[in-house]
Amino acid sequence: MKKFFLDLLFPALAVVFAFLLGGGIVLLMGDSPLAVYELFFSSAFGSLDGIGYTLFYATPLIFTGLAVSVAFKCGLLNIGAEGQLTVGAFAAAWVGFTLTWLPSPLLVAACILGAMAAGGLWAAVPGFLKARFGSHEVINTIMMNFIAVGLVSYLVQYHYRETGDPILQTYEIASGAHLARMHKFIPAIPERIPLSLGFLIALLACGAVYVFLWKTKWGYELRAVGSSPTAAEYAGINVARNIVLAMVISGALAGLVATGEVLGYRHRYYDGFSPGYGFTGIAVALLGRNHPVGIVLAAILFGALIRSQLFIGIFTEHVSKDLTIVLQAIIILCVACEYPVRTAFAKLTKSEA
Repeated sequence: MKKFFLDLLFPALAVVFAFLLGGGIVLLMGDSPLAVYELFFSSAFGSLDGIGYTLFYATPLIFTGLAVSVAFKCGLLNIGAEGQLTVGAFAAAWVGFTLTWLPSPLLVAACILGAMAAGGLWAAVPGFLKARFGSHEVINTIMMNFIAVGLVSYLVQYHYRETGDPILQTYEIASGAHLARMHKFIPAIPERIPLSLGFLIALLACGAVYVFLWKTKWGYELRAVGSSPTAAEYAGINVARNIVLAMVISGALAGLVATGEVLGYRHRYYDGFSPGYGFTGIAVALLGRNHPVGIVLAAILFGALIRSQLFIGIFTEHVSKDLTIVLQAIIILCVACEYPVRTAFAKLTKSEA
């Protein structure tokens, strides 16, 4: 019970401390913290527009947070979600404007599978290098990010861009590959809001990850490798296979960012569409305790921070929209300090006993 309480306590304290420290920064800059935070909450959650955009921004962060968490459960740190979502988005767009003869349900499914396959295969490379040669996945996944961006940019620039288009983007996908936006199911949501079925797919992915990790033999083996590779190998678990499997699943989840960004919003691959979703996903996974439910809540918080940037930048006198980035950084630092705080708390309670 104490462990469960602490698991909930530390992320909550990290968020509270970040907002308190952020309020102090706002006060030093000459603005009212209460006014700034009222603007934050009202812009992110005070209307259907705000909620819709917050959930839209949270959707890719759910996928990347899940991607990081699955790898972490196997003792791996996947820093390559940015490259994996890039190749996944391009693959989804390519399928969408190439296999136009498929009926709409099959074309949507093909685009989603294409995104997952591309992201999974891209992540399989550092996974294999780790399993076979012991190469560090952090360095390999970082390098793969640069390769992914460069390769996809080349393909778009010289092979899949409409002639004369000044924007680095692919052809538009077929209308049959579009994911419906949420206003078609909830009429109260304005049509202009880009929130689509990609958000529901993200929630389904959370459920699937939970079942896989905690309700299946494969998930148990994967977590056992993450806890102790030596003990897992002694118990007869194939460590190398689980390392590759974890990276493939992680990459496939990152590739699913394409569902909201390509199929539900832009309807094409757009160069530079990600403002760093793959890296923000690391923070989402850490704050969410690498649990699907926590990841959803953390992604919504970070989505709200993204949503409120414009309003804070426009409607405050001295505070920049960069305050939301400062809040993200403080939250990450607080989460990173959890281990020494836990250790000190455990020693304190032990000494009192």
